[in-house]
Amino acid sequence: MNIKSLLTEKRNPNTMNIDQSSSLDIIKMINEEDQSVALTVQKVLPTIARVIDRIVDRAKKGGRIFYIGAGTSGRLGILDASECPPTYSTEPDFVQAIIAGGETAILHAVEGAEDNVDLGADEIAKRNVTSLDTVIGIAASGRTPFTIGAMKEATHRGAFVASITCSPQSPMQEIAEEAMVAEVGPEVVTGSTRMKAGTAQKMILNMLSTAVMIRLGKVYENLMIDVKPSNEKLEIRAQHIIQDLTGAPLDVVKEKLARYQSVKLSILSLRTNLENDDLVNWLNAHNGHLRQALDAFHKNNSAN
Repeated sequence: MNIKSLLTEKRNPNTMNIDQSSSLDIIKMINEEDQSVALTVQKVLPTIARVIDRIVDRAKKGGRIFYIGAGTSGRLGILDASECPPTYSTEPDFVQAIIAGGETAILHAVEGAEDNVDLGADEIAKRNVTSLDTVIGIAASGRTPFTIGAMKEATHRGAFVASITCSPQSPMQEIAEEAMVAEVGPEVVTGSTRMKAGTAQKMILNMLSTAVMIRLGKVYENLMIDVKPSNEKLEIRAQHIIQDLTGAPLDVVKEKLARYQSVKLSILSLRTNLENDDLVNWLNAHNGHLRQALDAFHKNNSAN
Protein backbone atom coordinates (compact mmCIF):
# COMPACT_ATOMS: atom_id res chain seq x y z
CA MET A 1 0.00 0.00 0.00
CA ASN A 2 1.18 3.51 -0.81
CA ILE A 3 1.52 5.15 2.62
CA LYS A 4 1.08 8.65 1.21
CA SER A 5 -2.34 7.69 -0.10
CA LEU A 6 -3.63 6.99 3.42
CA LEU A 7 -6.03 9.58 4.82
CA THR A 8 -4.10 9.68 8.09
CA GLU A 9 -0.85 10.43 6.22
CA LYS A 10 -2.10 13.39 4.20
CA ARG A 11 -1.13 16.95 5.08
CA ASN A 12 -3.65 19.09 6.94
CA PRO A 13 -4.23 22.39 5.11
CA ASN A 14 -5.39 24.04 8.34
CA THR A 15 -2.04 23.62 10.09
CA MET A 16 0.53 24.32 7.36
CA ASN A 17 1.99 27.25 9.34
CA ILE A 18 1.85 25.65 12.77
CA ASP A 19 5.64 25.78 13.10
CA GLN A 20 5.51 29.57 13.00
CA SER A 21 2.70 29.90 15.52
CA SER A 22 2.64 30.90 19.19
CA SER A 23 1.92 28.35 21.88
CA LEU A 24 -1.66 29.60 22.20
CA ASP A 25 -2.25 29.46 18.45
CA ILE A 26 -0.77 25.94 18.25
CA ILE A 27 -3.13 24.57 20.88
CA LYS A 28 -6.07 26.45 19.35
CA MET A 29 -5.40 24.58 16.10
CA ILE A 30 -5.19 21.28 17.96
CA ASN A 31 -8.40 22.02 19.84
CA GLU A 32 -10.26 23.00 16.67
CA GLU A 33 -9.23 19.76 14.97
CA ASP A 34 -10.16 17.70 18.02
CA GLN A 35 -13.70 19.09 18.00
CA SER A 36 -14.45 17.20 14.81
CA VAL A 37 -13.55 13.80 16.27
CA ALA A 38 -16.75 13.19 18.26
CA LEU A 39 -18.89 14.06 15.24
CA THR A 40 -16.86 11.66 13.11
CA VAL A 41 -17.35 8.86 15.63
CA GLN A 42 -21.08 9.68 15.70
CA LYS A 43 -21.33 8.52 12.09
CA VAL A 44 -20.11 5.07 13.11
CA LEU A 45 -22.52 4.56 16.04
CA PRO A 46 -24.78 2.02 14.27
CA THR A 47 -21.76 -0.17 13.51
CA ILE A 48 -20.44 0.17 17.06
CA ALA A 49 -23.85 -0.86 18.40
CA ARG A 50 -23.87 -3.98 16.22
CA VAL A 51 -20.42 -4.92 17.51
CA ILE A 52 -21.60 -4.47 21.10
CA ASP A 53 -24.58 -6.77 20.51
CA ARG A 54 -22.35 -9.45 18.98
CA ILE A 55 -19.90 -9.21 21.91
CA VAL A 56 -22.66 -9.46 24.52
CA ASP A 57 -24.17 -12.53 22.87
CA ARG A 58 -20.79 -14.27 23.02
CA ALA A 59 -19.90 -13.05 26.49
CA LYS A 60 -23.08 -14.60 27.90
CA LYS A 61 -21.80 -17.96 26.62
CA GLY A 62 -18.34 -17.49 28.12
CA GLY A 63 -16.66 -15.67 25.23
CA ARG A 64 -13.74 -13.30 25.71
CA ILE A 65 -12.71 -10.00 24.12
CA PHE A 66 -9.27 -9.42 22.58
CA TYR A 67 -7.93 -6.05 21.46
CA ILE A 68 -4.89 -6.24 19.23
CA GLY A 69 -2.71 -3.51 17.78
CA ALA A 70 0.74 -1.93 17.54
CA GLY A 71 2.15 1.29 18.94
CA THR A 72 -0.47 3.81 20.06
CA SER A 73 -3.30 1.54 18.93
CA GLY A 74 -1.96 -1.36 21.00
CA ARG A 75 -1.45 0.86 24.04
CA LEU A 76 -5.02 2.16 23.82
CA GLY A 77 -6.26 -1.42 23.83
CA ILE A 78 -4.18 -2.12 26.94
CA LEU A 79 -5.56 0.98 28.65
CA ASP A 80 -9.15 -0.08 28.04
CA ALA A 81 -8.64 -3.72 28.98
CA SER A 82 -6.73 -2.93 32.17
CA GLU A 83 -9.55 -0.73 33.48
CA CYS A 84 -12.21 -3.44 33.28
CA PRO A 85 -11.27 -5.56 36.36
CA PRO A 86 -11.20 -2.68 38.89
CA THR A 87 -14.19 -0.86 37.38
CA TYR A 88 -16.46 -3.81 36.72
CA SER A 89 -14.91 -6.73 38.64
CA THR A 90 -14.35 -8.71 35.45
CA GLU A 91 -12.01 -11.69 35.41
CA PRO A 92 -8.54 -10.68 34.13
CA ASP A 93 -8.90 -12.88 31.04
CA PHE A 94 -12.33 -11.55 29.99
CA VAL A 95 -10.96 -8.44 28.24
CA GLN A 96 -7.38 -8.91 27.04
CA ALA A 97 -5.07 -6.65 25.06
CA ILE A 98 -2.24 -7.76 22.79
CA ILE A 99 0.42 -5.34 21.57
CA ALA A 100 3.05 -6.02 18.93
CA GLY A 101 6.38 -6.45 20.73
CA GLY A 102 4.82 -7.59 24.00
CA GLU A 103 5.13 -5.83 27.36
CA THR A 104 8.32 -4.04 26.36
CA ALA A 105 6.37 -2.20 23.66
CA ILE A 106 4.08 -0.60 26.24
CA LEU A 107 6.85 1.86 27.15
CA HIS A 108 9.37 1.49 24.35
CA ALA A 109 9.17 1.09 20.58
CA VAL A 110 10.03 -2.43 19.46
CA GLU A 111 11.39 -2.09 15.96
CA GLY A 112 9.85 -4.31 13.32
CA ALA A 113 7.35 -6.04 15.63
CA GLU A 114 4.34 -4.59 13.86
CA ASP A 115 5.58 -5.76 10.45
CA ASN A 116 5.39 -9.48 11.25
CA VAL A 117 2.14 -11.15 10.16
CA ASP A 118 3.06 -14.49 11.72
CA LEU A 119 3.67 -12.97 15.15
CA GLY A 120 0.12 -11.64 15.18
CA ALA A 121 -1.30 -15.01 14.22
CA ASP A 122 0.82 -16.71 16.89
CA GLU A 123 -0.60 -14.43 19.60
CA ILE A 124 -4.12 -15.54 18.73
CA ALA A 125 -3.12 -19.20 18.62
CA LYS A 126 -1.37 -18.97 22.01
CA ARG A 127 -4.58 -17.76 23.60
CA ASN A 128 -6.67 -20.57 22.10
CA VAL A 129 -9.18 -18.14 20.58
CA THR A 130 -12.47 -19.87 19.73
CA SER A 131 -15.76 -19.15 17.97
CA LEU A 132 -17.13 -17.70 21.23
CA ASP A 133 -14.48 -14.98 21.34
CA THR A 134 -14.31 -11.50 19.84
CA VAL A 135 -11.11 -10.11 18.31
CA ILE A 136 -10.91 -6.38 17.56
CA GLY A 137 -8.01 -5.15 15.46
CA ILE A 138 -6.99 -1.53 16.07
CA ALA A 139 -4.88 0.54 13.66
CA ALA A 140 -5.23 4.08 12.38
CA SER A 141 -4.03 3.07 8.91
CA GLY A 142 -5.87 -0.24 8.83
CA ARG A 143 -2.83 -1.93 7.31
CA THR A 144 -0.61 -3.10 10.23
CA PRO A 145 0.70 -6.59 9.28
CA PHE A 146 0.86 -7.85 12.90
CA THR A 147 -2.78 -6.94 13.43
CA ILE A 148 -3.85 -8.33 10.07
CA GLY A 149 -2.17 -11.64 10.90
CA ALA A 150 -4.07 -11.81 14.17
CA MET A 151 -7.39 -10.98 12.54
CA LYS A 152 -6.91 -13.63 9.84
CA GLU A 153 -6.04 -16.29 12.40
CA ALA A 154 -9.05 -15.31 14.52
CA THR A 155 -11.29 -15.53 11.44
CA HIS A 156 -9.89 -18.99 10.69
CA ARG A 157 -10.81 -20.03 14.23
CA GLY A 158 -14.39 -18.81 13.84
CA ALA A 159 -14.14 -15.83 16.19
CA PHE A 160 -16.15 -12.66 15.63
CA VAL A 161 -13.64 -10.23 14.12
CA ALA A 162 -14.08 -6.45 14.06
CA SER A 163 -11.77 -3.51 13.43
CA ILE A 164 -11.25 0.09 14.52
CA THR A 165 -9.50 2.15 11.85
CA CYS A 166 -9.32 5.73 10.65
CA SER A 167 -8.58 5.19 6.95
CA PRO A 168 -11.23 3.94 4.52
CA GLN A 169 -10.97 0.85 2.31
CA SER A 170 -8.13 -0.72 4.28
CA PRO A 171 -7.04 -4.38 4.41
CA MET A 172 -8.34 -4.63 7.97
CA GLN A 173 -11.73 -3.36 6.88
CA GLU A 174 -11.88 -6.11 4.28
CA ILE A 175 -11.12 -8.82 6.85
CA ALA A 176 -13.46 -7.60 9.58
CA GLU A 177 -17.07 -8.73 9.82
CA GLU A 178 -17.82 -5.30 11.26
CA ALA A 179 -15.50 -2.38 10.48
CA MET A 180 -15.66 0.73 12.66
CA VAL A 181 -14.04 3.35 10.43
CA ALA A 182 -13.68 6.83 11.96
CA GLU A 183 -12.37 9.03 9.14
CA VAL A 184 -10.91 11.82 11.25
CA GLY A 185 -8.84 13.20 8.38
CA PRO A 186 -5.27 14.49 8.28
CA GLU A 187 -3.55 15.08 11.60
CA VAL A 188 -2.38 18.43 12.98
CA VAL A 189 1.17 17.13 12.56
CA THR A 190 1.20 14.91 9.49
CA GLY A 191 1.12 11.22 10.33
CA SER A 192 0.98 11.73 14.11
CA THR A 193 -1.90 9.34 14.57
CA ARG A 194 -1.67 9.41 18.36
CA MET A 195 -3.67 12.65 18.01
CA LYS A 196 -7.10 12.67 16.31
CA ALA A 197 -6.95 9.03 15.25
CA GLY A 198 -5.91 7.97 18.75
CA THR A 199 -8.69 10.07 20.27
CA ALA A 200 -11.27 8.46 18.00
CA GLN A 201 -10.00 4.97 18.81
CA LYS A 202 -10.16 5.72 22.55
CA MET A 203 -13.71 7.02 22.23
CA ILE A 204 -14.83 3.88 20.41
CA LEU A 205 -13.11 1.61 22.92
CA ASN A 206 -14.81 3.52 25.75
CA MET A 207 -18.17 2.93 24.08
CA LEU A 208 -17.54 -0.75 23.42
CA SER A 209 -16.38 -1.75 26.89
CA THR A 210 -18.82 0.49 28.77
CA ALA A 211 -21.88 -0.57 26.79
CA VAL A 212 -20.92 -4.25 27.02
CA MET A 213 -20.59 -3.98 30.81
CA ILE A 214 -23.93 -2.18 31.08
CA ARG A 215 -25.61 -4.86 28.95
CA LEU A 216 -24.08 -7.55 31.19
CA GLY A 217 -25.69 -6.01 34.28
CA LYS A 218 -22.66 -4.31 35.78
CA VAL A 219 -24.38 -0.91 36.01
CA TYR A 220 -27.60 0.01 37.85
CA GLU A 221 -29.10 3.34 36.79
CA ASN A 222 -25.75 5.01 36.09
CA LEU A 223 -23.80 3.56 39.00
CA MET A 224 -20.97 1.02 38.69
CA ILE A 225 -22.37 -1.62 41.02
CA ASP A 226 -19.59 -4.10 40.25
CA VAL A 227 -16.73 -1.76 41.16
CA LYS A 228 -14.00 -3.61 43.02
CA PRO A 229 -13.18 -1.75 46.29
CA SER A 230 -9.45 -2.44 46.00
CA ASN A 231 -8.14 0.87 47.34
CA GLU A 232 -9.32 3.69 49.62
CA LYS A 233 -10.86 5.75 46.80
CA LEU A 234 -12.79 2.81 45.40
CA GLU A 235 -13.84 1.69 48.90
CA ILE A 236 -15.38 5.12 49.50
CA ARG A 237 -17.01 5.10 46.06
CA ALA A 238 -18.48 1.67 46.77
CA GLN A 239 -19.90 2.88 50.08
CA HIS A 240 -21.48 5.92 48.44
CA ILE A 241 -23.07 3.79 45.71
CA ILE A 242 -24.63 1.46 48.29
CA GLN A 243 -25.90 4.43 50.31
CA ASP A 244 -27.34 6.11 47.21
CA LEU A 245 -29.33 3.02 46.29
CA THR A 246 -30.43 1.89 49.76
CA GLY A 247 -30.41 4.90 52.07
CA ALA A 248 -28.70 2.74 54.70
CA PRO A 249 -26.50 4.35 57.40
CA LEU A 250 -22.77 4.28 56.71
CA ASP A 251 -22.01 1.82 59.51
CA VAL A 252 -24.52 -0.66 58.08
CA VAL A 253 -23.11 -0.16 54.59
CA LYS A 254 -19.57 -0.82 55.81
CA GLU A 255 -20.68 -4.00 57.57
CA LYS A 256 -22.43 -5.35 54.46
CA LEU A 257 -19.53 -4.48 52.19
CA ALA A 258 -17.03 -6.12 54.55
CA ARG A 259 -19.23 -9.22 54.66
CA TYR A 260 -19.92 -9.71 50.97
CA GLN A 261 -17.01 -7.82 49.33
CA SER A 262 -19.51 -6.89 46.63
CA VAL A 263 -21.42 -3.68 46.02
CA LYS A 264 -24.12 -5.52 44.11
CA LEU A 265 -24.71 -8.16 46.79
CA SER A 266 -24.68 -5.53 49.52
CA ILE A 267 -27.38 -3.52 47.76
CA LEU A 268 -29.50 -6.59 47.07
CA SER A 269 -29.24 -7.71 50.69
CA LEU A 270 -30.20 -4.30 52.07
CA ARG A 271 -33.18 -4.00 49.74
CA THR A 272 -34.51 -7.56 50.11
CA ASN A 273 -33.21 -8.76 53.51
CA LEU A 274 -31.82 -11.84 51.77
CA GLU A 275 -28.56 -13.18 53.18
CA ASN A 276 -25.81 -15.70 52.47
CA ASP A 277 -26.67 -18.50 50.01
CA ASP A 278 -30.21 -17.22 49.48
CA LEU A 279 -28.80 -13.86 48.45
CA VAL A 280 -26.18 -15.26 46.08
CA ASN A 281 -28.57 -17.78 44.55
CA TRP A 282 -31.22 -15.13 43.92
CA LEU A 283 -28.75 -12.90 42.09
CA ASN A 284 -27.36 -15.82 40.09
CA ALA A 285 -30.88 -16.87 39.12
CA HIS A 286 -31.21 -13.48 37.43
CA ASN A 287 -27.85 -13.69 35.65
CA GLY A 288 -26.19 -11.16 37.92
CA HIS A 289 -28.57 -8.36 36.89
CA LEU A 290 -29.46 -6.34 39.98
CA ARG A 291 -32.49 -4.67 38.42
CA GLN A 292 -33.95 -7.98 37.31
CA ALA A 293 -33.29 -9.51 40.73
CA LEU A 294 -34.96 -6.62 42.56
CA ASP A 295 -37.95 -6.49 40.21
CA ALA A 296 -38.50 -10.24 40.51
CA PHE A 297 -38.19 -10.15 44.31
CA HIS A 298 -40.72 -7.34 44.72
CA LYS A 299 -43.08 -8.91 42.18
CA ASN A 300 -42.85 -12.22 44.01
CA ASN A 301 -43.49 -10.56 47.37
CA SER A 302 -46.44 -8.51 46.12
CA ALA A 303 -48.00 -11.67 44.62
CA ASN A 304 -47.79 -13.28 48.04
